[in-house]
Amino acid sequence: MSNQTDLKALPPPVQRVIPALRRVGWISFWTQLVLAVVAGLIFLFAILIESPGPREAARTSNVSIAPGIFFAVLGLVSLGLSIYWAYRYTRLSQQLSSVNPKLRPKRADTLQIVRRGLMVNLAGMSFTLIAAEAIGGILLAKALQYQGGGSLVTALRPQDFIQALDIFVVLANTHTIVAHFIGLVTGLWLLSWIDRQTQG
Repeated sequence: MSNQTDLKALPPPVQRVIPALRRVGWISFWTQLVLAVVAGLIFLFAILIESPGPREAARTSNVSIAPGIFFAVLGLVSLGLSIYWAYRYTRLSQQLSSVNPKLRPKRADTLQIVRRGLMVNLAGMSFTLIAAEAIGGILLAKALQYQGGGSLVTALRPQDFIQALDIFVVLANTHTIVAHFIGLVTGLWLLSWIDRQTQG
């Protein structure tokens, strides 16, 4: 009850921004977290499978998608920062709830925090798109290798063919791209919402 009274003491634009920051921050946080966990588990599985034991090294080593996985992992690390930033939006809504104007972030500070979140997502999406290009190119090369048929196919090693693991890596990378896209949409929507609500 006192919380409602405190909110009514705030300027009307701040009252409108607080629930939007909280709601959108939590939606973005949980959606990105679920996608990050799924993508992280798939990448972990892929890396463990890609790291054969000493006896199997000569037989099954398949490092062809390693550059793609490197950039995909960078995208996943950036996604961790994006998840933190979505959580930060919820904390920002609490700071804005303060009746003491000195403790309340200013409009410019709030917009700056949202812009930094957008930059994190743009960097992360750049990494994952580079990963997608690398992985896609490598899979295309693998697919073209056995299109010739005949003796060429018999000379290829098993890891030269597209494997289920390769598709898992594509799926994990796609999850990371979607999560960054959600972070970008969240940030852009918040920028627009805050700007509209605090005009004048």
